Amino acid sequence: MTIDQHLATIDLLRAREFPARSGASDVGFGGPGFHIAPLAVSAGVGTGDGAERERWAEDLDAWKEAIAQRLDDRWGEGLRWWSLTVGVRKARGEEIPEPWATLGDLVDELYLWRPDGTGRWVALGVAERDGADEIRLLAAVTDRDPP
Repeated sequence: MTIDQHLATIDLLRAREFPARSGASDVGFGGPGFHIAPLAVSAGVGTGDGAERERWAEDLDAWKEAIAQRLDDRWGEGLRWWSLTVGVRKARGEEIPEPWATLGDLVDELYLWRPDGTGRWVALGVAERDGADEIRLLAAVTDRDPP
């Protein structure tokens, strides 16, 4: 896919109503107040060669940076959100709302934008924490503020 196609997916998520219940959708999954979509997914690195996994991680990070630059051009410079505190808060028993709980489990950092007048956040990050899982470039849209 191209950067323009990924941006079109993000725009689609921004325009959609949020589902009433959590579950799969035609572009990923979502629930009340959020959508999460994999824009790109590695192929066969979940249990494979570490060097190949590293190449995929670098490639998807480069895609993330390229898409982030285009979103910065649209909406101004995005914020960086680090998920470390979410893990600490969850470990202490605090309830973290979706999609932040899931994103906090999957990614170390996200770029965030809140386009004027939408009341929605757009998040972009690379999910590579689980060495037994494929690496994914994720986009999320939510009406919930980051914790």
